[in-house]
Amino acid sequence: MELEKRGTGERPPEGCLVVAIRMPVRIVVLVLVVPVRMAWDALVVGGRLLRDTVLRPLGRALAWLGRVLVVVPLVWAYRWVLTPIGHALVWLVRRAGDLLAWVYVRVLAPIGRAAEWALRRLGLVLAAVGAAVFAGVAWLVRWLLVAPGKWCWTWILTPVGRALAWCARGLWWVLAAVAAGAGAVLYWTCRVLLVLPALALWRWVLTPAGRGLAWCGRGLWRWVLVPVGRALAVAGREVADALGHAWRVAGRISLAVGRFLGTVLRLLVVEPVSWAYRRVLTPLGHAVRDAVLRPAARVARQVGRTTRQAFAAARDIARQTRADLRRALLGEPRPVARREPVAAETRTLETRTGREVSPPTRG
Repeated sequence: MELEKRGTGERPPEGCLVVAIRMPVRIVVLVLVVPVRMAWDALVVGGRLLRDTVLRPLGRALAWLGRVLVVVPLVWAYRWVLTPIGHALVWLVRRAGDLLAWVYVRVLAPIGRAAEWALRRLGLVLAAVGAAVFAGVAWLVRWLLVAPGKWCWTWILTPVGRALAWCARGLWWVLAAVAAGAGAVLYWTCRVLLVLPALALWRWVLTPAGRGLAWCGRGLWRWVLVPVGRALAVAGREVADALGHAWRVAGRISLAVGRFLGTVLRLLVVEPVSWAYRRVLTPLGHAVRDAVLRPAARVARQVGRTTRQAFAAARDIARQTRADLRRALLGEPRPVARREPVAAETRTLETRTGREVSPPTRG
């Protein structure tokens, strides 16, 4: 029945013990859980504030420092140091490979072919000598060892082996008969002295004792352990339900306290600061901008424009004065006809011939 109720999701009816345990347990658990939940919510809010105001800017600063101090130097070193060194090493390896290939083709390959030809000829000679030696040794072994051994095996060892085998079969039959008799004696002795008493002890003593112990164990399980287990299960379930209920109630209490503190902080700090910013600082900033900064910027632009014009006029006057002094001291510059230089007056990298023409004076 319990399995059917659990399978359908229906909760069994609650008794007086469950109802009597539930309220005290929930009250005690609520008193214990509320401070823990409020401390947990405070830690969560503090952690978020610390993350947004300290850890995230610190992480961005560390990332920027890491990029400036590590990534950029490493990229520069890779681009301007390691890459050229790698290209140089690749070039050296290629040159070394070409050199080794030339040595292999021009030196080692001819030497190897010559050694192969010599070893092949030497192998043919050694094979011929070995075949002759093997044939002679085989003839000697055949007539000095194999033929005498075959005669000895046929006329000496075979009759002696047959006689020894017949003696061994007889000895084995005698030993088998003795072992069978000794085994039968030992079997009946063990059966009478050990097996039959042990069988009687198991049948008439141990089996009734085991049945009695099993009956006592079933009674202990049914009338003691099962009720105690059910009581402990009810208490555990009520404690777990009380913890969940207390955690939810503590969350609502913590949320209400947080909202109250947020409202107090908004009324005492945020709204006065916002009002001061909107009603005092913003009009004051607009007034300073309109009365001081914009006129000052306008005057500064006018002064800069006048200064640039004065400098341009002074520069033109100085240029004209230099031109007049040069004309008064040196006279008017003579026009020079342009012509192509002859071969003897051609300018080269080593020598410079011809006459340099001064640039025309700007009037």
